Amino acid sequence: MYPEPARHAPPERPVEVHQPTPITPAVPATAPLVRVQPGTTPTVASVVLPDGRVVTGYAIEPAKPEPVAAKPPVSRAAVNIALGGIGFGAMCGGLILLTTFIAALAALIHQLIVLAAVIFGGWVAVQVFTSRGAGGQTTVNIRKAVIKRNKFYG
Repeated sequence: MYPEPARHAPPERPVEVHQPTPITPAVPATAPLVRVQPGTTPTVASVVLPDGRVVTGYAIEPAKPEPVAAKPPVSRAAVNIALGGIGFGAMCGGLILLTTFIAALAALIHQLIVLAAVIFGGWVAVQVFTSRGAGGQTTVNIRKAVIKRNKFYG
């Protein structure tokens, strides 16, 4: 089925590499001409094989693999949980400050009410105990009260 390999090797010839000048194809007059920078045209290489065949083609650069992205040492879920905890902690501090502010405001209102009661009570006491008559004397008339059959006679 398969042909037998040759028993003798062909005579060894050195490999010749030619750099021919590429021929630009004829462009129809209707097609727009695009100028190409001199360094962008790939070089054409011809290689003469030991059996006499000539292979011509463009040199191809080997494909470079994409760099593998470095995996972070900590997962994103862990980072998100940590950031959420920090935010919650900041919020709790704000809530503590808010409750402290509300307590202080309630204490201030309570003190203002007590102060108003003391001032108003003092004013009432001054009005009651101040005499409008002669020179600071207070006159109190006391009568003997009589109660007969649940009726007051004064």
